[in-house]
Amino acid sequence: MRPCIPLRGTYGCGKNSDTERRRSARRTWLSCALRQRSEQIIASSTMSRMVRQYVRQFGQKLVRRRGADTMKESDSLKIQLSATELVFLGVGRNLGAGLYIVLGAVAKYVAGPAIVVSFLVAGLSSLLSRLCYVEFDARVPRSSSAYVCSYVTMGQLWAFVVGWNIILLFLIAIACTARAWRYAFDSLIGDCISQKLEETVPLHAPYFLATYADFFALGLVLLLAVLLALGFPESAWVYRVFTGINLLVLSFIIVSGFINGDLHNWKLTEQDYTLSTAVFSYSLGPPGAGGFVPFDFEGVVQGAATCFYAFVGFAAIAARERGDLKPQRSISLISLLMCFLAYFAVSGALTLMVPYYQIHHHSPLPEAFLHVGWGPARCVVAVGILCALTSSLLGDMFPMSRLIRAMAEDGLLFRGLARVCGHRKIPVVAIMSSGSLAGIMALLFEFSHIANLMAVASLLAYSMVSFSVLALRYQPDQNLSKSEKTEEETETELVPVGSPLDSVPEAGTSNILKSLWFPTSTTPTRKSGQIVYRCAFLLVLLLSILSLLLAQWPRHVFSGDTVLTTVAVLLLLLITGVTAIIWRQPQSPSPLTFRVPALPVLPLVSIFVNLYLMMQMTSGAWILFGIWNAVGFAIYFGYGVRHSLEENNEPPASTSQTPD
Repeated sequence: MRPCIPLRGTYGCGKNSDTERRRSARRTWLSCALRQRSEQIIASSTMSRMVRQYVRQFGQKLVRRRGADTMKESDSLKIQLSATELVFLGVGRNLGAGLYIVLGAVAKYVAGPAIVVSFLVAGLSSLLSRLCYVEFDARVPRSSSAYVCSYVTMGQLWAFVVGWNIILLFLIAIACTARAWRYAFDSLIGDCISQKLEETVPLHAPYFLATYADFFALGLVLLLAVLLALGFPESAWVYRVFTGINLLVLSFIIVSGFINGDLHNWKLTEQDYTLSTAVFSYSLGPPGAGGFVPFDFEGVVQGAATCFYAFVGFAAIAARERGDLKPQRSISLISLLMCFLAYFAVSGALTLMVPYYQIHHHSPLPEAFLHVGWGPARCVVAVGILCALTSSLLGDMFPMSRLIRAMAEDGLLFRGLARVCGHRKIPVVAIMSSGSLAGIMALLFEFSHIANLMAVASLLAYSMVSFSVLALRYQPDQNLSKSEKTEEETETELVPVGSPLDSVPEAGTSNILKSLWFPTSTTPTRKSGQIVYRCAFLLVLLLSILSLLLAQWPRHVFSGDTVLTTVAVLLLLLITGVTAIIWRQPQSPSPLTFRVPALPVLPLVSIFVNLYLMMQMTSGAWILFGIWNAVGFAIYFGYGVRHSLEENNEPPASTSQTPD
């Protein structure tokens, strides 16, 4: 008997068929979903890899270094100057507007007779920065500026920030010096120019702009720019003559100032100020608390921050020092010492001759001799000031145009700025564009506000140099010649196979701390170099917070405020611990013509002092500084990254090797 076979469409068989179809459809749907999910994961992974690769390549562009064998003609100076001529250049460059204008403003409104202490603090900060500057220059002997040294040793972005702020430093120095030149000339003719300009072209603008447009200063800057563009040569004898006259006038000021000085002017009281208001009709400065330090410790520190303007001239010396000049590391130090002694003596003589609240804001030294009854000496001093300021103007115009040309040739600034004319290869576009910008700044901005801006820019640039010295000393030896190896090959070769660091476990807190405190290699490795970089950036952050704390709430910190004092103590402990970690790392044994002593303490002290002085600046100076750097970053990321020589002319790895 045949078994019963259910027919299609019966209840039981239809139910099983529907179940199978549903299962099949579910399997198909799951398979499609898994396939789509897999494709999404693959696409996401691909996109993630592409993003990581783009970020990595972009980051490599920012830190790409220039090879030392790619030094261009504009990176070095063709004028050969002897050691004596460089000392004259440094003294002539420093003893300019900082001495003849800033001195009076700081003594009258900020520090009083304690300006001599302010100059001492500013001079010590400048000395620390200069020591770091010398070692930084020694790493690239053929270079002529901190910009080139930064490009070769620290990378493209770091070099751009340094170069961009040094350009700002030169621009403000030219603008301030041009205004100071007009003040000195105006004092000879009875302030006729200022009165006429104030009546004709007053500026009803925000407080950081001048009360009137100084077309005289604008014309002076443009005249010098045109002379340089036409081929006016930079001559050492010009610096010698002007600096000689300047030193003679300064000697006369110091001797006659101490002869006519009165120690009572360092012990003034409120009663003396009251008598002065009854006698003198012109505006007096604030009396403060009287005595030698009328504005307390805060006034001394704020005065030191502004007085740092007077010590930025060694950047012009660094742009002229050559690697083949053996005593170069001591030249700018000698100039710095001479300038400090001059500042110290002149500020002391001025505050002894005239009560600090009676000092003339724009023409302090000539008016001081008029105050003591030496009328004819006023003209002699004014002529000497004009010679000093002319020397200072020339000392700023030449190196600024060279720096702009070098950055434009590298593609970090617009290529048109590197155009040269004639057989002498004069960078006409760089000279005229920078001269026009400096002239506009002299036209519109008040002297004291852009002087503070210049101090911020210079303090930042020198802090970056100190940071570079700190970090580079602990890095593995790198061959700075591009013809030897590429950067990636160098990084690969820095940690050889079988290095002791390979045996250090990555996991485990105890092993990590042990590797930080007890490095397993006596020479720098890639890992130890990265540790120093990270610790150095952390230290800069901690020092910035501590500087802000001490600058804004010093009385609360030292008076025992529970919260602020605790925060300050914790910051000091963290700074000490991180500094000790850096100290434990091995230093590079490569020979240098000069090495900063007491590493890592000295560069860190330099950075801290610079940051602390930066925190003393006004909000207006910080706003202008932020605008300038925002414009700079827009130029760099919008143009410089894509047009730099290192981006367009990077040789392939196969051709960058030298044969064995």
